[in-house]
Amino acid sequence: MAVSIEDRVKALVEAKIADREDLFLVGVKMHPGGRLEVLVDGDTGVGIQECAEISRYLGFQLEEEDAISHAYRLEVSSPGIDAPLVSMRQYPRNVGRNVQVLLHEGITKEGELMEITEEHIIIKEKIKEKGKKAVEHQSTIPFGAIKTTKVLISFK
Repeated sequence: MAVSIEDRVKALVEAKIADREDLFLVGVKMHPGGRLEVLVDGDTGVGIQECAEISRYLGFQLEEEDAISHAYRLEVSSPGIDAPLVSMRQYPRNVGRNVQVLLHEGITKEGELMEITEEHIIIKEKIKEKGKKAVEHQSTIPFGAIKTTKVLISFK
């Protein structure tokens, strides 16, 4: 059975960053039209230099292996600020920030990300009932209940 381009690229990136405990692969996607997107992140973020090194390494390896038979454009970057968190390793760096959590059941919760464990996150929500003052409430949300989590951008 042939290995998909995405799987091969994942293996190459993981080999390239194996000695960097602070970096991790977020995702790989081959888009229609030949755009090969590789998202890498780090426990304290990822810089343009790391992305450039990974890009050069990947480009060289893919050409050497003749892994992609059609024209493609390789893009190595960190996930955008509006991209959902997809790895548990992305959560700690966002403690103290406001997040929007969409649950599998369709409910959306918003609040300050307070704490992360292996099983769940805790957010501090402000809940306002009609005619009453807003009350802060801590919600514990199991990772299994989360469909997506996005960091909310505030311009204060």
